[in-house]
Amino acid sequence: MAAPKKGRRPTGAQGRPGRALAIILIAMVALTAGMFLTKQTTPRLGIDLAGGTSITLKAKSEPGKPDAINETNMNTAVGIIERRVNGLGVSEAEVQTQGRDHIIVNIPKGTNEQQAREQVGTTAQLYFRPVIAFADGAPVAPEGTASPSPSASGSGAPKAGDGKTSPSATPSSSATSQGRALSEALKAPAAPTPSPTASESKKADDKAPSPSASTPPTGDEAAAADLQAKFAALDCTNEAQRAAAGKGAKPEDPMLACGQRGDTWGKWILGPAQVNGQDVKEAKGVIDPQRGQWIVTMQFTDKGADKFAKITGELATKQMPQNQFAIVLDGRVISDPSVSQALTGGNAEISGGFTQQSAQDLGNMLSYGALPLSFSEDSVTTVTAALGGEQLKAGLIAGAIGLILVVIYLLVYYRGLAFVAIISLLVSAILTYTIMALLGKGIGFALNLPAVCGAIVAIGITADSFIVYFERIRDEIREGRTLRPAVERAWPRARRTILVSDFVSFLAAAVLFIVTVGKVQGFAFTLGLTTLLDVVVVFLFTKPIMTLLARTKFFASGHPWSGLDPKRLGAKPPLRRSRRTGSAPAPVDAKEA
Repeated sequence: MAAPKKGRRPTGAQGRPGRALAIILIAMVALTAGMFLTKQTTPRLGIDLAGGTSITLKAKSEPGKPDAINETNMNTAVGIIERRVNGLGVSEAEVQTQGRDHIIVNIPKGTNEQQAREQVGTTAQLYFRPVIAFADGAPVAPEGTASPSPSASGSGAPKAGDGKTSPSATPSSSATSQGRALSEALKAPAAPTPSPTASESKKADDKAPSPSASTPPTGDEAAAADLQAKFAALDCTNEAQRAAAGKGAKPEDPMLACGQRGDTWGKWILGPAQVNGQDVKEAKGVIDPQRGQWIVTMQFTDKGADKFAKITGELATKQMPQNQFAIVLDGRVISDPSVSQALTGGNAEISGGFTQQSAQDLGNMLSYGALPLSFSEDSVTTVTAALGGEQLKAGLIAGAIGLILVVIYLLVYYRGLAFVAIISLLVSAILTYTIMALLGKGIGFALNLPAVCGAIVAIGITADSFIVYFERIRDEIREGRTLRPAVERAWPRARRTILVSDFVSFLAAAVLFIVTVGKVQGFAFTLGLTTLLDVVVVFLFTKPIMTLLARTKFFASGHPWSGLDPKRLGAKPPLRRSRRTGSAPAPVDAKEA
């Protein structure tokens, strides 16, 4: 007689439940330790729960562009502002249009509020302009030397610029040279100015404006003289004059500009723009390991690389300060490096006086591009968390009531099995909380009201997975099997159902996250995260725990309070096949024979 076949020993979590429990325990300890090491013991809260700052920006009309304020430009500006703010690590920031010419930016409290406020309305119009003249920021031309200029370098080239001082702006031969350069810039604004010949220099010197001239100059000379007069009178130490300097200047025209060098202000006459921000492909603030100072590295587009190589090659043949180019951001000079050779290769760096924040801010703005419109702050208001706090309190009360009802149902219907479900829910809650806290530090995730709703909905999803598995075990017991084989046979069927159910929930969360914006994404993100954690908890905790409990007398014997009592479940008698196996013929059959 053939002996009954032995079932194969289960593998993985079924055969080694202790290993699975050890994995999830290590994960919980590691996440909790990471939470304390990063000092982020609570999740970051969104603006509706923590309060924050609400900034209203108003688009400004520009001369010659009456139709610039339109839906396309406004939507483009919203996208750029949102990328800038998120680039600072500020998540859950809300950026949306209001009406025809307003943009509302909501920044949660506890993030880089001030830094984000400085960047949201910055137009970030970047131009590289050749320097014609430089002086200290006072309204009277100084007689001393200026502070050192920063230097620029290109890929594969040595540092261009030696850090020497800029020349003083005095009414001498230097002023004559500046006037000549300015006149040439006015004549040919779209291209770099070639070096004049000796005869042209003499002719220009003869025509240079003089304070004692009785006949006023005309044409380009008059414009140059007017710009020089404005340059001499410009006081860059005055905030109003700084803001007005170069305002409305076109890229193809010379301009006046102010800028800060350390603790002092300087002023410049700049030639037409040769390279603009659209020619910059990528920029970021990094620390130079050799010099130990912060710099901004730039990678140009192919077209921008050609432009940059051309202008630096032409400037390298000139004398200070006309061998410098000014990097002008929104009408203000942020750097004026000098060059001594053409910078080729499509890469360059800006150095000189940057802090970590200023370097990263500039790289952030250059990377995400210039706004198509100019904006002014219409209003800045502080948003309190009072209303959100009340709603959160109401939501938590509703969640607590729902959780209590679920626990009561589990205790009444599943009895001892209810403790397995409760402990599993506790494990899921610990994982969810620690991950949310770490994500706040890591990717800037902020918990808002919809995200809290997603976490509450996840209680039902997680409890549903336990119920599916428990019912499969009960079905096996009803078929007459003991608990240990019932636990193992029920798992494959329950596993398929759980995976399909969680896949549908995760797919819905992913679609919702992709097609929505703002706070609804918080709901979708939390729902997707908790759905993934449900799979982890069921596979690595609930199933191994059931395997271990099936070996205990309380559950294996079908105690009435275990929730697995065969009598209460209406179990069938033991299978007859097991009784007849190997048994002798009945005596009655022998007599009949």
